[in-house]
Amino acid sequence: MTPGGIRERVRAELVAEITDTARRHLAVRGAAGLSVRAVTRELGMAPSAVYRYFPNRDALLTALIVAAYVGVGAAAREAESAVDRSDLSGRWLAVFRAVHGWALEHPHEYALIYGSPVPGYVAPQDTAAPASEVVLLLARIAVDIPPSGGKTMDDLVPPELLHDAQQRVGDVLESLPEAKAAALGRLDPAVVIGVIDAWTMLFGTVSFELFGHYERVVDARAAHLEHVARACGRAVGVPGL
Repeated sequence: MTPGGIRERVRAELVAEITDTARRHLAVRGAAGLSVRAVTRELGMAPSAVYRYFPNRDALLTALIVAAYVGVGAAAREAESAVDRSDLSGRWLAVFRAVHGWALEHPHEYALIYGSPVPGYVAPQDTAAPASEVVLLLARIAVDIPPSGGKTMDDLVPPELLHDAQQRVGDVLESLPEAKAAALGRLDPAVVIGVIDAWTMLFGTVSFELFGHYERVVDARAAHLEHVARACGRAVGVPGL
């Protein structure tokens, strides 16, 4: 391995060690209590060494936020890809179940990205792409719905929302490879709104469970999530739900 390659490997290992330690601090102190100096003390490093990689708390928070979005997106993508491509309902349900499972296994990381905003922190633009992975995955499933399987929802969606959907489709297409862009470009704007509704319901349902809002209200929470997934899928026109 070349000297440059060794340096890159050492750097990657050090960054991973810093973020792993910060993740443990997050579980104990919460995002607002995260401190670069506290992380460096636990690692036995000089603050100046860590500041070369994370110049301030916000940079460290951003790294944790991106990692959390990547984690939940990877879990959803892996579960969805394990289902036969023709089984649209199975793929749709797999995304909901995987997000739910990941959130239960990583509650503090989930709270970082879907809990209360961290005072004084403004997320940079580079968090937007990983944050959109799950909703794009749902959209790709919607692209595969046969024409006869979709529902006409234009008359149910306010015109201003249809305009928003057309704008969002345009934004997404600009960031995708040509083949994927062509597929997503076929989505009816009303179906796009249905996918956004499903995304909202998915994370809203998971958040209500993790943050204690279903206490003495919903006990069968996995079954409730399944119900929500099926209802959202039917609204979009996913066959078999």
